[in-house]
Amino acid sequence: MSVPQGTVSESAPPADSPLRSSATEPHGRRWNGLGWGFLVKLLLMAIVNAFGLMGIVAAVQAESWIIATAAAVLLIAADIVYFTKRALPLKYLLPGLGFLLVFQVFIFGYTAYIAFTNYGAGHVGSQEQAVAAALAQGERRIDTSPSYPLAVVERGGEYGFAINDDGDVRAGGPESPLESVGETSATGAPTDVPGWNIVPRGTFLGDPALQQQVVELRVPVSDDPNDGSIRTRDGSTGAVYLSTLSWDADAQTITDSATGVVYSATESGTFAADDGTTLPTGWVVQVGADNFLRLFTDPALLEPLALVTLWTFVWATLSVIVPFALGLIVAIIFNDPRVRGRKILRTLFILPYAFPAFMSALLFRGMFNAEFGVINEFFFGGANIDWLGDPWLARLAVLFVNVWLTYPYYFLVCTGALQALPSDALEAASIDGAGRIRQMRSIILPLVLVATAPLLISSFAFSFNNFTVIYMFNSGGPAIPGAPYALGATDILISAIWDISGVSGGAADYGLASALSIIVFIVVGVISALAFRQTRKLEEYQ
Repeated sequence: MSVPQGTVSESAPPADSPLRSSATEPHGRRWNGLGWGFLVKLLLMAIVNAFGLMGIVAAVQAESWIIATAAAVLLIAADIVYFTKRALPLKYLLPGLGFLLVFQVFIFGYTAYIAFTNYGAGHVGSQEQAVAAALAQGERRIDTSPSYPLAVVERGGEYGFAINDDGDVRAGGPESPLESVGETSATGAPTDVPGWNIVPRGTFLGDPALQQQVVELRVPVSDDPNDGSIRTRDGSTGAVYLSTLSWDADAQTITDSATGVVYSATESGTFAADDGTTLPTGWVVQVGADNFLRLFTDPALLEPLALVTLWTFVWATLSVIVPFALGLIVAIIFNDPRVRGRKILRTLFILPYAFPAFMSALLFRGMFNAEFGVINEFFFGGANIDWLGDPWLARLAVLFVNVWLTYPYYFLVCTGALQALPSDALEAASIDGAGRIRQMRSIILPLVLVATAPLLISSFAFSFNNFTVIYMFNSGGPAIPGAPYALGATDILISAIWDISGVSGGAADYGLASALSIIVFIVVGVISALAFRQTRKLEEYQ
């Protein structure tokens, strides 16, 4: 049935129908179909879930089940909060809660977990990894092993080997044993390795660092570590290398065929023989409170760590009292209206605060140099004073540097507190005959402390863990004679944790470092809590 021109078919959608083409609508009318807002929301949901699923999959592949679970919970929470109307008020709280969980709760929990393990140098992986490492250290080439045509291959930044085993192309990497990936009729090195990129021989020969890496590379023949591995000397041929050590998974022992010594797995995560000798590579195990007990019972560690702890408290206390006193004195002087050019002078006094702390520490390190430093040259007539080598002079020098860096902060804080003091109280005290010293002791100082006490407490906690100045100025030196982990006279607890963790290049003991970190956290928390309670007594002056 035809419809006369100028009429509207009953079957045609109305003008405001979402099924009506936007091309027929007037220019500028908002499209209401599914809605652009819905499409944008759908796109954002897809992007968020894609990144979330990537993180979950990566955690599952790494067998990090706690991280995978936490990531899944956060992803589900994000979908509920941001893509439904049931929990919209939480959209402002979820980011903060997520960052709190990731950067605070997780880090503290993981540190606590490490503190109860032997994680450190020689104990960084599983028992399977320890077995593979032990067998690799005693590898020798088998006299009867044939030479396989070999090609250096690469996949995802990881180098490996591909060999031609009588027409069977087998490829693998350090963490993935050889597996068959194809066949070839050629007799030379493989030219086509599915799943891998062949490294041209010219690239291999022209890069000495790559040559060294390839020579040290070993690719397991199979999942059984006793089958040995493929190694090469020239990058063109490979051979099977077997270890003089053999692993018995049922008996949990490693036997040295050359000497007959049997190393048994122990509860401490090492392979030990009957005579007490151990293999250098172990694995991570739970050790209970052993790390905490070592901090208080190990004679080699107890004395130097006690010196570090004592200096930490002295350092943190003086780093607050001395610059606060200096800042208060300077603030009182330049708060007097009789001083001319106060604005310019105040600007000059806060310049050290505006300069990066690590740069200042490095500059002062050069200035305190015993041979050519300007401190000895200009202030002590060229005397050879060993500021950085003598323990007491080094402590005095680093304390001076920290005072120089921090007193402008207290100067600014005290200036604000002084300007907020009630003028009528000072006038009344002056009328009653109170002198400058009495006003300072009974009025100015108590009222300033009321305003600055919380800042002083937080500054104490900051100074307690002020790693930057200690490390940049003298790396915690000079060294304490006989101390383990390269502990020094100016080390504080946080820099001692740095040394014990092995990040600076020494022997790593992450378990002990984590245990010490927890103790430092508890000490700072207790001191801060007690100090905040004491600040309430100052409120009576208000």
